[in-house]
Amino acid sequence: MLNPRLAGRYAKSLIDLAVERNQLETIYNDMLFLQNVCKSSREFVTILKSPVITSDKKDNILQAIAGGKVNEVTMAFTRLLVKKGREAGLPEIIEAFIEQYKKHKGIHTVKLTTAVPVSEELKQQIIAKIQEQTALKNIELETAVKDELIGGFVLEVGGTLVDGSIAYDLNKIRSQFLNNDFIYKIR
Repeated sequence: MLNPRLAGRYAKSLIDLAVERNQLETIYNDMLFLQNVCKSSREFVTILKSPVITSDKKDNILQAIAGGKVNEVTMAFTRLLVKKGREAGLPEIIEAFIEQYKKHKGIHTVKLTTAVPVSEELKQQIIAKIQEQTALKNIELETAVKDELIGGFVLEVGGTLVDGSIAYDLNKIRSQFLNNDFIYKIR
């Protein structure tokens, strides 16, 4: 695992280079591609972190996976990471890059967790409501489904968490019953 500050510096350098060359969107898409590769293939990440596998082999593996699918700037960047021995931190660097890209573009990530999948129409309504209630204009909605919520939703906007789930309400009622002095007097 790479030091978060170091990952941020590598990401910042790549963003600066992308802006300088007017290729920010292309390199952002490359990072999304590489993030998908890292998330879908644990073996790939294990290879990157392995001290047994040589830098040349890691470079060849990166070339085989990303060659022709990513921009030459992105490919040169990954090769630089391998050359400097920082390839194990690629997933963290990608995360830092995406975070800095969103900050650069003014994109705010909102996380919505529900008990059942949400339709596109409802997603748009939620985004519109958030924009109406807050000063956020450029919103990216990330959705997740968790059965244990039973119903309702959990919405995370910036540092604010709104829990409107049935599971939360049931837990609140349960704690009220457990802390009720009247019930103890009856016993």
